[in-house]
Amino acid sequence: MYQPSEMSGKQKAAILLISLGPDVASQVFKHLKEDEIEKLTLEIANQRKVTQESKDKVLVEFHQMALAKEYISSGGIDYAREIIEKALGQEKAMMIINRLTSSLQIRPFDFARKTDPAQLLNFIQNEHPQTIALIMAYLQPDQAGTILSALPPDRQVDVAKRIAMMDRTSPDVIKDVERILERKLSSLVTQDFTAAGGVDAIVEVLNRVDRTTERTIIENLEIQNPELAEEIKKRMFVFEDIVLLDDRSLQLVLREIDSKDLGLALKASSSEVAEKVYKNMSKRASEMLREEIQYMGPVRIRDVEEAQQKVVNVIRRLEESGEIIVSRGKGDEIIV
Repeated sequence: MYQPSEMSGKQKAAILLISLGPDVASQVFKHLKEDEIEKLTLEIANQRKVTQESKDKVLVEFHQMALAKEYISSGGIDYAREIIEKALGQEKAMMIINRLTSSLQIRPFDFARKTDPAQLLNFIQNEHPQTIALIMAYLQPDQAGTILSALPPDRQVDVAKRIAMMDRTSPDVIKDVERILERKLSSLVTQDFTAAGGVDAIVEVLNRVDRTTERTIIENLEIQNPELAEEIKKRMFVFEDIVLLDDRSLQLVLREIDSKDLGLALKASSSEVAEKVYKNMSKRASEMLREEIQYMGPVRIRDVEEAQQKVVNVIRRLEESGEIIVSRGKGDEIIV
């Protein structure tokens, strides 16, 4: 049997999932892409016999890497190296840090993510919208949402569109913007270059702004770029977010959903989502739905996703008509 130092990352991942057991491994799979799941499943199947020693070593290495990543996130690379050196020695610390930083790109604008968004706004609000979009794409969604809400409405739309349509940015451009912003903030910076922006990025931001800001941006994008606006709206509220609805709103939604679609939608949902739905149905209706799901048999993932999207579309329609309220960002207030 290979030692961890001789294994590929895929082999280590397979042994880690085997060690964690089927329940935990299945939860991990939910966060992976289909091709990643296929590769790992094949690798797990090829692991005919895994010694306890190999399992222990892989688990120890995973724990060390997880701790190192946490240290980097909270205090930067130098902080992580210092902590790990004290615990494991200089040689081991260097090995972990080097491996981690080579496989996980440390994102640009690390210094900005540790800065108050109000302070950042003062420095970037008069910059070109593309510059603002670039910086916001590398911020935490909460930070970016605060900044986007504070921009003038016309700039909100422009910046949101630029973030959504952003793909990869030249390292030289990132360096220049980092250097200027770093000098303004008088902070330390850890550089590296990764892809940022895209539809997922702007969805993360819009989910944290107030409803007025979101509506302004979406309505203007529907005029300027309808396809982009529709793609963003599809991802604004996902099926698992049903747990965020209040009981009254969910009951209104359930009245609009065909029982077959609801059963399909719940087939691959989390227990938390399922219980939320059952709680807002009559006892007889929930029992019938449970039985329907139980006897449904294997279903295609695509059919489940289509059913879940139907539920989400109903939620969007009821929200737009004002019949239900979906909690979004810190700016939403309900007046009673």
